[in-house]
Amino acid sequence: MSVLEHPAFDSHENLVFFFDEITQLKVIIAIHSTILGPAVGGCRMWSYSSETDAIGDVLRLSKGMTYKNAMANLPFGGGKAVIMSQQHLGSREDIFRAFGRMVHQLNGRYYSAEDIGTATSDIMYALKETPYLFGLEGKSGDPSPITAYGVFLGIKAALQHQRQNDSLNNIRVAVQGVGHVGYYLCEALHQAGAKLYVSDINPQSVERVVQAFQATAVAPDAIFAQDVDVFAPCALGGIINAQTIDTLKATIVAGSANNQLETPEYGEFLHQKNILYAPDYVINAGGI
Repeated sequence: MSVLEHPAFDSHENLVFFFDEITQLKVIIAIHSTILGPAVGGCRMWSYSSETDAIGDVLRLSKGMTYKNAMANLPFGGGKAVIMSQQHLGSREDIFRAFGRMVHQLNGRYYSAEDIGTATSDIMYALKETPYLFGLEGKSGDPSPITAYGVFLGIKAALQHQRQNDSLNNIRVAVQGVGHVGYYLCEALHQAGAKLYVSDINPQSVERVVQAFQATAVAPDAIFAQDVDVFAPCALGGIINAQTIDTLKATIVAGSANNQLETPEYGEFLHQKNILYAPDYVINAGGI
């Protein structure tokens, strides 16, 4: 199957492949739309099992950024960058300066920022090579706390819509992924009186939340089936799928992860199961 025939291609304006020989850096940048303005979206570094998986991820993520920016009434289009994690050569600075040079070649059609696997310090290295960046230290910085606050408000809005009461006192929330946004979300939920059930592929992240917010630790593959009111996906996308949808006991799905539905049809499946879905690109837009 060619890239143009990929289900997630959806009339993308650009899909650009970059390679830096010195650092062995492989990057894919997708620009979905610039109708409203330059494409904006973070840079994700992840260990993809194949180039095909990386292409699918960057296409879905950039399309989601188009929706997110439009729904937030911002003068930006949607874009995304993915770094295929491998044995890179050189320092972190070398890698992200090379990434900055790649972004600069797009002449302002795409602005990058941090995402999963990257940090504001990485973006500051890229800044030495290009001005087309957001999320800079000393300016907007780490978007995680603001993203989490938006998701927190989204959960309250979902409760209000479903129950005519937005109180989180004794509401049971299962949070999948507590490394960055998920951690700040747990903090806000705990302060509001919620009971937390948490999972993460990093045991240290789970322990941190358990100790700080009296959360209950759950195995990663068991988080979907918890007997809770709200399921908050805050890790990777595609987690509402054929394997998980029938195990959900929550009546609300509201989290920060991008592209939570493996395919759009799963939104209808959630509706048929009387599960209220807060669209990810609406409630996780606090960062942008």
